[in-house]
Amino acid sequence: MPEDRPPYPPFTRETALQKVQAAEDAWNTRDPQRVALAYTPDSQWRNRDVFLSGREEIVAFLTRKWERELDYALRKSLWSFGEDRIAVRFQYECHDAGGQWWRSYGNELWEFDEHGLMRRREASINDVAIDEADRRIRRPRPEAERGLDIPLR
Repeated sequence: MPEDRPPYPPFTRETALQKVQAAEDAWNTRDPQRVALAYTPDSQWRNRDVFLSGREEIVAFLTRKWERELDYALRKSLWSFGEDRIAVRFQYECHDAGGQWWRSYGNELWEFDEHGLMRRREASINDVAIDEADRRIRRPRPEAERGLDIPLR
């Protein structure tokens, strides 16, 4: 029996927003196993200059990522959607082992199967060094801020 991850395509604005918030919530757990369950077993990824195929590679990639990107906290925002596709923009902040804080800006293109699992993810990301005093993403999004857009700067 196939796995299901509602909401399912075709997406409406409401269901696309639900999918984006669910992804943000999952990534903020920093649990590679949990995050990987939102993707098809043979999901294809491009993350910056890294190409991945399948959940095992996704779990390994995310494990390495969150070992490097300490105190990671993420915000996602719906950019656009279609029948089985969603485009998001996102920002996250983290620090490295040396204590340097970073804000990463990016865009993702998502494609889903009929079971609501993501079969393709393409992410383009740029990193900007920031001072700790300039941080604005300190923890997962509080309930009162859900649905709010993220500022460009």
